[in-house]
Amino acid sequence: MSPPSPRRRISADNLLVLLAVGRLGRFTSAAESLELNHTTVSRRIAELEATLGGPVLTRTSGGLELTELGQEALAAAEQVEGAVSDLRPRRDGTSRLQGLVRVSTSDGFGAHVAGPALARVQRRHPRLSIEIVTATRRASQYRSGVDLEIIVGEQQVYRAESSKLTDYTLALYATREYLESAGTPATAAELADHPLVYYIESMLQVDDLDAIRRGISSRRDSLTSTNVFVQLEATRAGAGIGLLPRFMASPCTDLVPVLPDDVSSTLSFWLVARRESLRRPAVAAVVSGLREYVADHQRLLVGER
Repeated sequence: MSPPSPRRRISADNLLVLLAVGRLGRFTSAAESLELNHTTVSRRIAELEATLGGPVLTRTSGGLELTELGQEALAAAEQVEGAVSDLRPRRDGTSRLQGLVRVSTSDGFGAHVAGPALARVQRRHPRLSIEIVTATRRASQYRSGVDLEIIVGEQQVYRAESSKLTDYTLALYATREYLESAGTPATAAELADHPLVYYIESMLQVDDLDAIRRGISSRRDSLTSTNVFVQLEATRAGAGIGLLPRFMASPCTDLVPVLPDDVSSTLSFWLVARRESLRRPAVAAVVSGLREYVADHQRLLVGER
């Protein structure tokens, strides 16, 4: 490993650019977060490598990854970030924690859990900005432009850390009017006589959600959607029997459980993030806030009224 050039000082700005690239894995994503252009980010990294005397990043199938020298430089960059944050005045007595954290999660969990949980985090840290991007999908291989993913089910992830956040339950629901008209199934086999409201099978990317669908005898899809809120409202409108998260359906007084003792499934939400992102104080605060909220709302997640 070549030593730094004695005639060139290491630029703190260049270290902070490396910090953004290391966390997000892409020049374009780092440029967006820093409000710079791609060329400037590339030039700053090249300057840092020239100063340090070796490469700090390498390209892999999973995107840009830090070299051994890059890991050392990133540790220094985190100290620079912390020192700059500590120097900022705190006249109102609020937290110094600031920056942008972008979270990707499913639409239902985003609205019912992540939204209120992260609103609480933001109130504690008013200078912190949080973006919630919704999509029901597998864990990303590149994690470009996202600090933290919340996904359904445990999955193999590349150069990232994953940990279980919480369990939740899916169950069958319908309106009383629908059941009075079409009949209430007394056994799981009788579900074959009823249309099912659920995800579009051919577009479903999450294996655990797909496995549940295959395990239900009903093959009569009525109204299907990639959006769980559409599924919920279609079920409430009498389109059929909906397979829905209990934390969304059980508060709806116009819906009643169908075969609650025979058909239900417990799944789990997992947190996935790059190792570099998890060391960032703002991301750590978001993770802590999510864990605190789900611990306080376990009854909601399992669907108790």
